[in-house]
Amino acid sequence: MARTQEYWNKLGENSILLNAVSKWRSDSALWFSKSVNRLPETVRVNYLRKDWEWVEDWLGKIGAERIEWFRGSKGSAWTLPFERGKAEGEIKLVLSSLHRTGRITRQESVSMIPTIALDVQPGEIVLDMCASPGSKTTQISENLQNEGLVIANEISSGRINTLVSNVQRHGSRTCMVIQHDGRHIPKILNTGFDKILVDAPCTGSGTTRKNPEVWKKWLPSGSRSLHKLQLGLLAKAIDLIKPGGRVVYSTCSLDPVENEAVVAEILRCFPVDVVSAGDKLELLPFEKGFTQWVKIDDYGNVNDSLILEKSMLPPTEKFIIDSLKKCVRIWNDKIDGGGFFIAIIEKKKEITNNSNVINRFIDYNVKPDLDSLPMPIGSELKDKIVAHFGKCPDNLWIRGKKISWSTDEARMIWENEKSRKSGKIVTPGKRWGPLKIINLGLDTVKLRKNEIDRVVGRASQQIIPEIKSRYIITKGEIIDRLLIDNQLLNKDLGNNFEEYKGGLLLIDERDMTCIPIWVGKRVSLMINDDEKRILKFMRGLSIIDEEE
Repeated sequence: MARTQEYWNKLGENSILLNAVSKWRSDSALWFSKSVNRLPETVRVNYLRKDWEWVEDWLGKIGAERIEWFRGSKGSAWTLPFERGKAEGEIKLVLSSLHRTGRITRQESVSMIPTIALDVQPGEIVLDMCASPGSKTTQISENLQNEGLVIANEISSGRINTLVSNVQRHGSRTCMVIQHDGRHIPKILNTGFDKILVDAPCTGSGTTRKNPEVWKKWLPSGSRSLHKLQLGLLAKAIDLIKPGGRVVYSTCSLDPVENEAVVAEILRCFPVDVVSAGDKLELLPFEKGFTQWVKIDDYGNVNDSLILEKSMLPPTEKFIIDSLKKCVRIWNDKIDGGGFFIAIIEKKKEITNNSNVINRFIDYNVKPDLDSLPMPIGSELKDKIVAHFGKCPDNLWIRGKKISWSTDEARMIWENEKSRKSGKIVTPGKRWGPLKIINLGLDTVKLRKNEIDRVVGRASQQIIPEIKSRYIITKGEIIDRLLIDNQLLNKDLGNNFEEYKGGLLLIDERDMTCIPIWVGKRVSLMINDDEKRILKFMRGLSIIDEEE
């Protein structure tokens, strides 16, 4: 049964969470006033797509407003003029298809902030340690600009399919999806990662506007139960980052046990610094991290008799107290959205003899299944690609019946020799080593009976500069007719397609829009319904009879 806003208001007023917030803030009523109503729909525009300007123009026409604090990051973010899931009619159809075709990503606005704090640059190798459903992964990809690599990790088999679906929807070549317990991710680069995002599993006490069930379910003991896992994930990130590299630790929790307490313990154990957010977050209304907090029981009351792990208690060391003030606390009422915690951590130097410290938090027993991993294409397949397209893009990988397209950095990891600090080679190059890879790069070409079949629709626009044949530049009216009718006889198109049997790309001479087709007895569109809907809408063709 659907719950009313009045129901959630009443439940929140009597919640343990509100009682706990009253111990963290003197003005908890103000926080509560901005923590109950439904969130507005917010989206991120993907600047990797050729038609991003059209998308922004459409968002402006339906009354969406730019999120000002997002300026300066790659792409843009917008607040739509309705609540999450409340779009109707044509706007609902177009919005859903824009998301499913990767032109936008539906994402809570506050969830975009950790990636901004990470300050990703093109060419870097980035680890997204707890990645599903993938909104931050795709945001990292936008910052990489198809140069570099983001390794998106997810432990749950149930959630990893969602992650793969979202990175493929997005259409970036820079993503690798792996499946490991984040605390067990192997050290695949001797130098370490450039950047690591640890958006840790948490109790979600800052998400009441998105997930009102939190009002019923949240307990302080839940925060304490996740504390060791959060420590283990962040400790592993410190181990994997290169000296001078940046780790961003974030949660959507308000509880200092999940936030400042975790950072404080890491500061005790490792040679790292918490750095201020600087100009990256200067437009955000945030507060400093806590340096003191009380013990709270499962009634939301202060209880000094509670016995807690030392790592859950407020710090007494001056350097840690000073460091916690550089953390970022985002409260629901300050941003008129969700609550979040962010700490930006930089590693000062290489850590030696740190296994005992790491093992306080994690267990290294892991043996991933290494079967059926992607492999670089061989010379025989490369010759077939050159014969078919006139040219072969770099960094193509084969897995089953699909060829994917990635980056130089993925190949660098493939070729990297993994060694112990003693200098002894443990894993030779030209293999993935202990990584369990679920997906790599952008699905680009499909094979049939080990022969080139066709270009995958999502990759068609990107591959045009990389090939010399199997495409035709044609009149826009021909593409319009195909979008309306799906397939037409060759003679009806006014072009001689007889010599182009099989997969082919059509390019509109007006705006260079590219669509894949199949040439047989008829010429047929090879795009999904969402892509067709958006292309029709962009070209002024009717979508009035379509249903989502």
